[in-house]
Amino acid sequence: MHPFFQDLKQGSQTLGLDLSEEALNLLLKYQDALVLWNKAYNLTAIRDPKEMLVKHLLDSLSILKDLPQGRLLDIGTGGGMPGMIIALCQPERQCVLLDSNGKKIRFLKQFIADLKLKNVIAVQTRVENADSIEELGKFDVITSRAFASLTDFINASVPFMHEQSIIASMKGLIPSEEVEAFKDEFHCEIIELKVPRLDEQRHLLLLKRI
Repeated sequence: MHPFFQDLKQGSQTLGLDLSEEALNLLLKYQDALVLWNKAYNLTAIRDPKEMLVKHLLDSLSILKDLPQGRLLDIGTGGGMPGMIIALCQPERQCVLLDSNGKKIRFLKQFIADLKLKNVIAVQTRVENADSIEELGKFDVITSRAFASLTDFINASVPFMHEQSIIASMKGLIPSEEVEAFKDEFHCEIIELKVPRLDEQRHLLLLKRI
């Protein structure tokens, strides 16, 4: 058994998730690969696997219960958070992980190939690239953990949206002014998240066109 198996299982249960043993083991394989590649490629500033478990795995898992269904785009996925974690837990969901950083996308493509994952692809491109927008099409859910500015994330998401699409933005503090600025265009549902062993504010903002 993986040394972090029980910690991950307990943490995911605290989040109200009932993940299969297979999903938990896949998540730990992903973290092990991230730790390994991180030594050479600097994919994430967090180096300690115990800290990674909380700040990457459990933090990403915290949105799973509230995430709308459908084809998902993770913009600025970096090393695959939260998109890869969602894909591993929900094999029925099609996921596209998008980032402009070649090293990070190489890592994700290698991991996808090694595990023969069928429901997720990693794409290296800039989010505003018109060819990529056309090629990738529209998504039901667009998520990100990377954007400092909600305004920038909404603007980046709009070309990938159809009328019913939902933007799912992971935030620490609630960006009240930005939410207010978009109130005539988007209805915003704010969900407070509690990440086990993380003493920081976390919120999920679900934005739907009015």
